[in-house]
Amino acid sequence: MTRAPRTVAPEDTPADSLRTAENALKIVVVGGFGVGKTTMVRSVSEIRPLHTEETMSPAGMLLDDPSRVSARKSATTVAFDFGRITIDERAVLYLFGAPGQERFWFLWERMLSGTIGAVVLVDTRRLPEAWYALDRLEHHGVPFIVAVNDFGGPFHTDAQIRHALTLDADVPMVEFDARDHSSSKFVLIALVEHLYDLALHRKT
Repeated sequence: MTRAPRTVAPEDTPADSLRTAENALKIVVVGGFGVGKTTMVRSVSEIRPLHTEETMSPAGMLLDDPSRVSARKSATTVAFDFGRITIDERAVLYLFGAPGQERFWFLWERMLSGTIGAVVLVDTRRLPEAWYALDRLEHHGVPFIVAVNDFGGPFHTDAQIRHALTLDADVPMVEFDARDHSSSKFVLIALVEHLYDLALHRKT
């Protein structure tokens, strides 16, 4: 598994590059409940991200079962997260974080429309919760990579994670920390490189 670098502050992006960008590229971050999607979008976005987090209510806790995630989690995404990254003067990347709860999965179908690629976040303590995300991406034919968020859970080898998720050998898998800007940026670079490799393969 490729391990991401850590801790570099976000760089300022000139506003002129945003106004002159010709290409808008869409990437979606998906995964189970509480795996770090909002945290990743927040850590890597060059703008203050749009988010739709709401405080978890007692009724919502009965549906979402917060016992499976961090005890510090008190809010949850109810629609999507949105961030932006400027690649150069011609291209801007729009980043969408999908809600992980099953009751909001109906939002995924439209969110995946027009997506060039996706990042599937997984928590090694709850690997089966990534199955729905993998199934939807494969159904829509969206290329993706898998990013293992560091929650300090039990150690799993690359082979164990791939076996649990039934990943093909050509799907990249990286380890990262969603709280860290450089680490999250590394995940997006890995996805772009994967998309580039797939495009080259289709031409040959």
